[in-house]
Amino acid sequence: MDYIDPHIHMVSRTTDDYATLARMGCVAMSEPAFWAGYDRGSVDGFRDYFRQLTETEPKRAAAYGIQHFTWLCINAKEAENVSLSRDVIAMIPEFLDAPNVLGIGEIGLNKNTRNESIVFLEHLELAIKHNQSILIHTPHLEDKFQGTRMILDMLSDDQRLDRTRVLVDHVEEHTIAEVLDRGFWAGMTLYPVTKCTPERAADMIEMTGGERLLVNSAGDWGPSKPTAVPDLIFELRRRGHRESLIKKVVYDNPIEFFSKSSNFKFKPRDAS
Repeated sequence: MDYIDPHIHMVSRTTDDYATLARMGCVAMSEPAFWAGYDRGSVDGFRDYFRQLTETEPKRAAAYGIQHFTWLCINAKEAENVSLSRDVIAMIPEFLDAPNVLGIGEIGLNKNTRNESIVFLEHLELAIKHNQSILIHTPHLEDKFQGTRMILDMLSDDQRLDRTRVLVDHVEEHTIAEVLDRGFWAGMTLYPVTKCTPERAADMIEMTGGERLLVNSAGDWGPSKPTAVPDLIFELRRRGHRESLIKKVVYDNPIEFFSKSSNFKFKPRDAS
């Protein structure tokens, strides 16, 4: 089955991973800007990173028949440096016309601090000003519930936002209902240490029916599995779910959400 991974960090993966993903059925992916494993010290460091996301990775992906899209921001882990964050936010419009840029992301909270909230809100202003879709990072583990509520409140307070153009990622059992109830899209991340397993993701699909729900691997520098989405496909098949439901979650839903971005020019694989 062809599938799309809506959140994977290929700058941290080898070229062999692209080949493996292609063999597993991945036809497209989106790569949000994120932490590099260390705090960057200048706006030029981010400019070079955005060139990698908009120039280098699309070419690496295309060599294996995969379409590569991206999102731009300064990640919440680096948002404590408000001055640098503002310089990066001011620079991002240089790249918004790049053909693979879908919007602003992954923005959000890490430790739920005041500075993180300030930078989050300024990213929202950028997205609204430039009519961009938004991809949200929710915090890890013990900060998950509080941070998600904080993010949802900040989003809901701005009446200018189109909630159908906002994806709130890394949802779990205790956050998914509120995300969907408030009208946003929800992303489930299949991660071997934190976030959720294919079995838990399958449970959440059964709970919600799969509407406005995406699933991703978030493969990055740490312990992660770039082929986690096929693991979910296998689990859903093992449970006897219809192929139409599986395709909806791993293929149709990403296309529907990404299509809200003007730069999303997806070319389905020729079935002939």
